[in-house]
Amino acid sequence: MNLREYIPFYKRNLKVAIPVMLTHAGQITVQLADNIMVGHLGTKEFAAVSFANSIIILGMVFGIGFTQGLTPHVGQSFGKGDHKRVGLLLQNSLVLNTLAAVLLTFIMFDISFFMNSMGQPEQVVMYGKEYYSIILFSMVPALLFFGIRQFSEGIGITKYAMYITISANLINIFLNWVLIYGHFGIEPMGVKGAALATLISRYLMLISFIVIFFKIENYKKYLKYFTKPLIKLSLVKDILKTSIPLSFQNLVEITAFSLSAIMVGWNGEISLASHQVAMSMSSFSFMLALGVGAAATIRVSHQYGYGDFRSMRIAGFAAIHLSVALMSLCGIAYIVFRNQIPLIFTNDLAVRSLAAKLLVISALFQIFDATQLSCLACLRALADVRVPLLLSIISYYLVCLPLGYLCGTVLKMGAIGVWIGLLLGLFFAAILFLWRFNKLSNQLIKSYHK
Repeated sequence: MNLREYIPFYKRNLKVAIPVMLTHAGQITVQLADNIMVGHLGTKEFAAVSFANSIIILGMVFGIGFTQGLTPHVGQSFGKGDHKRVGLLLQNSLVLNTLAAVLLTFIMFDISFFMNSMGQPEQVVMYGKEYYSIILFSMVPALLFFGIRQFSEGIGITKYAMYITISANLINIFLNWVLIYGHFGIEPMGVKGAALATLISRYLMLISFIVIFFKIENYKKYLKYFTKPLIKLSLVKDILKTSIPLSFQNLVEITAFSLSAIMVGWNGEISLASHQVAMSMSSFSFMLALGVGAAATIRVSHQYGYGDFRSMRIAGFAAIHLSVALMSLCGIAYIVFRNQIPLIFTNDLAVRSLAAKLLVISALFQIFDATQLSCLACLRALADVRVPLLLSIISYYLVCLPLGYLCGTVLKMGAIGVWIGLLLGLFFAAILFLWRFNKLSNQLIKSYHK
């Protein structure tokens, strides 16, 4: 295959990816705004939000993984033209996602009682609990929004989620300014204000998407397939076969990052605040590449549904190329502006110095992060979830965390050592997921030509 053959696939992937990229960019922009505004309250407050988010993200990412289990089934059924099954998948997923969101909220609430036992400075824990106690209750609207969005992406519609996210995020940033610092007669609320702004915006996002769903014909037409009983066991089993492994696969990766944040926190608030600066920028590039990954899941699942396995493979590798190119550009920017970026978040000289060093390591793992992300999205489109889960466990639990602990704690390299562990974990994940997608796509093509 030559570059000319890939060009039409780059164009089609980007057409689907750009709205999703803007959606994710909007989400991470709000997180950056939160971090910037909280960062200027003080190093302790900044470290506290980092600590609280490193815990709450476990439940959120597990829940998002659960909602992602719907997309390959919807995409493949849509590609086959089976719209009745698409509608029934939507109905069953709404029930499952609601139950999962409520259950996760209760579980994450119980985890909050252990925040004092995680080796963090006392004031960091105090502010972190204030933030956590509010942001926790945004989990239900956030996961229900993601569930509807995954369905929308499965049928190839990405623009409405983009409109909603950008609008809600503008409101979120405004509410941050009002509630964190105190404006229009409202007393300054600090970290509580940041959490409350996010809570309000997530409810607005869910309500907006529900309204649009009942207004737009491309969505509304699937509601006619809703039937009693609410749950159909055969469809629930199909969804759970992908949702549960995807949830745990996401959890494995994010646990590695969260535990890495906790290990960084053992070195004090300066290390934790520096980690938050570098991780905020890494999350920005990751969210952009996540848009390309979503396009890969849509395009690969549709081509799989059509039975065009050669185009399926090209669409997947086109997404990998785009993702690597995009995140490499971000990595170059992180190196070039490593001394300027921390200034956006904090005035603390010690935090800025360490964050600049972490940004260099972050820049290095952009290529590996891009590769593992896009390959995993392609495998998700094929509903291949069990083997990738095993490969994730190897990459993050057997490579990333042990090496992060060895370099960061045993060899006393601190935050830099923990980030070296993250870098090596992503390298292993990228190699293993790339091998898996290459193998499966080749097998499908060969089986078709037999």
